[in-house]
Amino acid sequence: SREEVDEYRRLRTELDRLAGRINGRFSEFDWTPLRYSTRAAPRSTLAGLYRLGRIGVVTPLRDGMNLVAKEFVAAQSDEDPGVLVLSQFAGAAQDLTEALIVNPFDPDAIADAMHVALTMPLSERQERQSVLREKVMRTTAEAYCRRFIEALEAPGIARAA
Repeated sequence: SREEVDEYRRLRTELDRLAGRINGRFSEFDWTPLRYSTRAAPRSTLAGLYRLGRIGVVTPLRDGMNLVAKEFVAAQSDEDPGVLVLSQFAGAAQDLTEALIVNPFDPDAIADAMHVALTMPLSERQERQSVLREKVMRTTAEAYCRRFIEALEAPGIARAA
C-alpha cells in the first residue's frame, strides 16, 4: 500500500539513488557497505541479517511499538552484540533506554550515534545488550495485554454504560 503514496515513491527513488552512489564509491570486490533491498524477506533471513548487524538504526518520525527494534535486540549475540540506534519518537524508546536515542530530524546526531556505536567497547555493548534483551523478553504481547486489562479494571476507570 505504501507504493501508492507519492511521498513513499519519492523516498524510495532517493534511497535507491543514494544506496547506489554509496555502494559505488565505497564497495570492494568482496565487501559492500550497504545491503539495500526493498523486497520482502523470510523471517529467518531477517533474523540472520539482524544478527550480522553491527548497528540497528530504527528512526521513525512517529510510530508505535517498533517491533523491528525489538527483533534486532532479540537476534543479537550476547558475546558480540550490535548496538541499537533508536528514534526518540519510537514507542519502544520509552522502554529501550539502553539504546542510543536520537532525534530522527537531526542527521548529525544520527551520524554521531552511529560512530559511537561502531567505536563502543565490547564490555559496554554487552552490558547494554543484557539489559535490552531482558526488557524485550519481559515485554511480550501477552504481558502487554495483561497490563492493559489490569489498567482497565483499575479503580477510577470510567466504564461506558
